[in-house]
Amino acid sequence: MKIKREKANGYFAIGIEEPQLEENIGTLWRSAIAFGASYIFTIGTRYKKQYSDTAKAPENVPYHHYKDFEDFYAHIPYGCRLVGVELTDAAKELTTYKHFERNVYLLGSESKGLSKEAITLCHDVIKIPSHICLNVATAGSVILYDRILKNGLK
Repeated sequence: MKIKREKANGYFAIGIEEPQLEENIGTLWRSAIAFGASYIFTIGTRYKKQYSDTAKAPENVPYHHYKDFEDFYAHIPYGCRLVGVELTDAAKELTTYKHFERNVYLLGSESKGLSKEAITLCHDVIKIPSHICLNVATAGSVILYDRILKNGLK
């Protein structure tokens, strides 16, 4: 028997390395659900239920927690591109960035940004053109919205 499969728009995940403000995690998870994330994750800081997560994300998509970046990096799905989100001169502009079929988006902590190790190991680092650094939940939401504009909502 032949299984019929429709062409998918791929899959993606989004998470935060060492998040500091739990409210930001909940807000990002709400956006992740709205924009069709396949899974969500934290590195270092474990998620605690938040009033800002009105979509109850961990009940609707898989939530993964990694003890550190090394643990996270060892568990990225095969064939996924690791895409860091960081406001650096070397980062690619989001306005011209082509989202690949399978991406894992990684945002840094509110005060430190992405670790040097993460930036080094990312396939791409992208930035949102803005005059100041955005809140981590807002930045993640903008990235996911850009993805569905360019790739479609799955």
